Amino acid sequence: MFIGRENELKFLNNCYESDNAEFVVLYGRRRVGKTETLSEFCKGKPNVFYSCREYTPEKQLKEFSAALLSFRPELKAYTDSFADWDKAFSFIGEMGEDTKTVIVIDEFPYMCRNNPDIPSILQIVWDTVLKNKNIMLIICGSSMSFIEKELLSEKNPLYGRATGIYKMLPMPYYDAVKFLPEFSDEDKLIAYSILGGIPHYLKQFNSEKSLKENIIERILTKGTVLYSEVEFLLRQELRETAVYNTIIEAIALGNTSFNEIMTKTGIEKSKLSVYLKNLIELGIVQREFSVLASAKEHANSSKGLYNLTDNYFRFWYAFGYSNLSELENDDAIGVWEDYIENSLHDFASKSFEEACIDYMYSMNKLRKLPFRFSKIGRWWGSVTKEIDGKKVSQTEEIDIVATDKDEKKYVLGECKFRRELFDTAELRKLKDKHSFGEEIYYYLFSLSGFTYAVVEKAQTDDRIVLVDISQIMM
Repeated sequence: MFIGRENELKFLNNCYESDNAEFVVLYGRRRVGKTETLSEFCKGKPNVFYSCREYTPEKQLKEFSAALLSFRPELKAYTDSFADWDKAFSFIGEMGEDTKTVIVIDEFPYMCRNNPDIPSILQIVWDTVLKNKNIMLIICGSSMSFIEKELLSEKNPLYGRATGIYKMLPMPYYDAVKFLPEFSDEDKLIAYSILGGIPHYLKQFNSEKSLKENIIERILTKGTVLYSEVEFLLRQELRETAVYNTIIEAIALGNTSFNEIMTKTGIEKSKLSVYLKNLIELGIVQREFSVLASAKEHANSSKGLYNLTDNYFRFWYAFGYSNLSELENDDAIGVWEDYIENSLHDFASKSFEEACIDYMYSMNKLRKLPFRFSKIGRWWGSVTKEIDGKKVSQTEEIDIVATDKDEKKYVLGECKFRRELFDTAELRKLKDKHSFGEEIYYYLFSLSGFTYAVVEKAQTDDRIVLVDISQIMM
């Protein structure tokens, strides 16, 4: 059963229904579900779906020719392969005479790897033949650096030819958890904090089994797909895997500033900058700034925090990689009991914040918030407070801060993913952290609900909004 991706399918169908030839570039990190989404889109439409592999140029041309000729099987009596790439691409123009035909070239970077002339050949054929035909050509790739730096750059022959460009991201929380229908809301959130919005990972879990069983059997046990997934992905994309392992582990264990990472890893500054840049391009790491940070702060290379964007990488390096010796000795249950079981709620709290932000985006789109925000995210900074008659500077953090375009109205959000009720002490702490302006609203998010006192306050003050996990699930 295909789940989610409504926006991606809507985009693709809008392209298909146009009156013109379409040349679409769809890309995203590995395992994000590009191929499955394109397969779903192609259902009921005349199509040719070709998946490139790491072949020699001659073998690639032969396999691509076979895929194209399967659309016109009567021609196989005359040839089993086109003489060159120019003729193969030109043949695409003969495929959509009556109804628009979809031609998908999946993992297009493989086609170009051993034949760098492919973009130039395709550009000429598109300009002279294909752009006036009844076709929809889709090229797809997982190598984001190739797509963004090469294919879509001004120096590439195909620059400016694409009629649509779509970068696929991991699924949002409310779509991802549809893969786990039998889990409780709490376990869905924890599973999401481990697997993220990657369909390939989510499919590995069986929601008819407990969360504990899934983690032990599907992640911590040698030979399973997820056990070797991180190593596989790093070796596919990077060369110095030992160095990247060191950096990713440092970030996963809480070293998030540049200086902290440099101290923890012992890697010199200039080299570390390059390694981090590569991890950012792969979508494994992101550089995060406080939501109200200025453009000047963004430009400062020493500012910002580095976080793992991939939930599974974060889980594996926090609990798997650091206990690899025990796992290699088949002690998955011991690793669960000693390192994971009592740490899961703390680990999942970051993903709970992300789910709460997804909820806020949904409410913003539906115009169900006190105002329409233009910025939202985590906030941290120094605040001057008066304590015992003295002014003291303190560092504060707020889980969610949202503000309008004029930065006059604010929502401050506190997210508690724990098994205790959200109490008035937590509300007071939130109010004391910062006074951004006169019009402030407080959104309180809780796994386990709220004390009677907090509920009473919310009933008498419309600036306080309570959101439990069932509401976030929508």
